[in-house]
Amino acid sequence: MMFRNIALALTMAFASANRVSEIKILENHKQRENVQSPLPHTYLQASDLPDSFDWSDVDGKSYLTHSLNQHLPQYCGSCWAHGSLSALADRIKIARNATKGDDINLSIQFILNCGADVAGSCHGGYHTGVYELIQQYGYVPFDTCMPYVACSAESTEGFCASELVDTTCKKENICRTCDTFSSFGGTCTHIDYFPNATVAEYGMIDSGDVDAIMAEIYTRGPVAATINAEPILEYTGGVFDDADASKGTNHIVSIVGWGTEESTGVKYWIVRNSWGEYWGELGYVRVAMGQNILGLEGEVAWATPGSWTELNFPCNENGDNCNGGHTFKDGAVFYNDPSNDLQAVQRRLMKDSVDVPQNKNLRVSR
Repeated sequence: MMFRNIALALTMAFASANRVSEIKILENHKQRENVQSPLPHTYLQASDLPDSFDWSDVDGKSYLTHSLNQHLPQYCGSCWAHGSLSALADRIKIARNATKGDDINLSIQFILNCGADVAGSCHGGYHTGVYELIQQYGYVPFDTCMPYVACSAESTEGFCASELVDTTCKKENICRTCDTFSSFGGTCTHIDYFPNATVAEYGMIDSGDVDAIMAEIYTRGPVAATINAEPILEYTGGVFDDADASKGTNHIVSIVGWGTEESTGVKYWIVRNSWGEYWGELGYVRVAMGQNILGLEGEVAWATPGSWTELNFPCNENGDNCNGGHTFKDGAVFYNDPSNDLQAVQRRLMKDSVDVPQNKNLRVSR
């Protein structure tokens, strides 16, 4: 851990001076990992994995939740929350086999409202800080509880400084309903029984361990990663492969898979950004793999879901039956970590990797 912190400090020190860094580790972010289950790289080898794998297209089906835009309705440096929560939401969709009901999208604004001391604000934060915050609170609401407004308590950007905008961490800013126009007597009130998701475990992958990153993505889903955003501000497509570009990171994204260029055989990461789908390749950038280009492989974080709501407590429109001071838990579905079901992992490998012998045994180190 000490060497990882030193490496991060050096990386951030050399980040481009032309862009305000959105990476910030808060003083109260004390627990960088909470790991209990076997990690995928302990039982999978890189040779087991396919040359290309993309969670947006697994047998013609996308297991990814919707793309995000941190820059609207005004600029907010909350990439760290977008990258970490979108990866977590993707893992819930993967666990639900992308078939049951609407996608579950998680409230980034809740993280901004309640995470200033642990996770971050519009002026920067850190992916594992988000996961620690969720474990501390015991939940993250769905985004229909608290939609994104791109404000945090210290931000004066756009309408954030207005007295009408309140981002303090109180019940009304965790989950809220407003029943009608105030001119008709309508009011806004907090909701205590609300759909939510939890985090079971989270951690970091050793800096530069490409095989471990691939194993984690393949087995359990997308990950959050730091990146130097400066060279890709005007990215228009293709594989970014400039090994001389600074590895000093100032931004956080999610990695959803990898591919191989047929013409060159070069492997690349498939990276989802949070700048809208008008940027890059419909919101994505491809970055060459294996040389820590743009610092992408240096600070990679993962989290597994604990549970999520699929049967809600039905609240009235005005919320008067849902403000009793407790969070409804009975409708939760619990996550089955693939790391605890190695036979299922083996069946996937047999299907995806033609070079894996049918009698191959997965090796597990506990």
